[in-house]
Amino acid sequence: MNRARILALAGAAFVSGCSLLAPPIDDEQATEAVSIVLPRGEAVTVHRYSLESPGQTVVGDTQVIVARDADTFSDIARSYGLGYDELKNANPDVDPWLPGEGTEILLPTRFVLPESPQEGIVLNIAAKRLYWFPPVEEGATQEVVTYPIGIGRVGWATPVGDSKVIAKAKDPAWYVPASVRKEHREAGDPLPAVVPAGPDNPLGRHVLKLDMPGYLLHGTNQPYGVGMRVSHGCVRLYPEDIEALYAVAGLGTPVKIINEPIVAGWRDKQFYVVAYPPLEDDSRADDERFSDALAAIRDRHWMLRDAAGEAWLAAVTRVSDGVAYAADSKTLDAGARLVDNLTQEPEDGPSRSEVTEMMEAMMASPDGSGG
Repeated sequence: MNRARILALAGAAFVSGCSLLAPPIDDEQATEAVSIVLPRGEAVTVHRYSLESPGQTVVGDTQVIVARDADTFSDIARSYGLGYDELKNANPDVDPWLPGEGTEILLPTRFVLPESPQEGIVLNIAAKRLYWFPPVEEGATQEVVTYPIGIGRVGWATPVGDSKVIAKAKDPAWYVPASVRKEHREAGDPLPAVVPAGPDNPLGRHVLKLDMPGYLLHGTNQPYGVGMRVSHGCVRLYPEDIEALYAVAGLGTPVKIINEPIVAGWRDKQFYVVAYPPLEDDSRADDERFSDALAAIRDRHWMLRDAAGEAWLAAVTRVSDGVAYAADSKTLDAGARLVDNLTQEPEDGPSRSEVTEMMEAMMASPDGSGG
């Protein structure tokens, strides 16, 4: 992926209906936008953000790194707190296994918070992302911690609804559901009734049990699948992320699971919209999905209720690459910063060829070997 595409994507988000927030854009201006030089800055890999004002619903900043020869999307994603699909959607023209020396990679590390009460754990399965809002004392600054997640594959979709944490376990055994054992048996890959704790346990080392029967938030022994649809409905996190969440999420913590493919919010008087590619088994048609999202956005953001605002939002949402774009009357760049590449391969991790084989197998026929 090169800078021209990054800026072209940003430009595409503003071509229609910009009269609400910016003057009309002609072809000459759009062409000039491609030559914008991205500002440099220090790489940011944090998960925790402060919400400096009650109305702030956007955190983080988009970043761009230059790939090295040995980098893969799996390693890059984990190093920057992203999931595999997030990185792939933002860079559709780049080979995820061999991005290539010198290739610019867009990191979608600006996050628009979902439309939900800012308490407990909120999971937006459309974004494949978890948001944790730690309790705060009155008058203190609200914070949000966000992690990428893996969710249920087609046919085993992660359910939406309200829940709570009812139990916690460290180094758990996996009691394999009968439906999962049946699927594996029919595929010629039988599973035992119980998988003990250890490196072969797909639940990883930490589990939060929900009051939705059979559903868990847990780690994984296959972290390269985080950010994808590979489970039997449970929610997977990187081992380091579930360990951190396990330490702070007590029994009774509310958990809200939603499916919002289009979210919008404000920061520093700037309006942002992000559209995630719809889940394959989302029963809503595209037109219905967009109209529902636009109606909700208009209700929340009064200044966007007129026809120009709706046209602008439609233009932004149809980019559908999971990148948060902002309207700005002066520039058309994606608000990205060029940062140093801090990507590190996990210690004692498999080789690139082994990761490639593992990931391609999961994408071709995910066996969900885990909740």
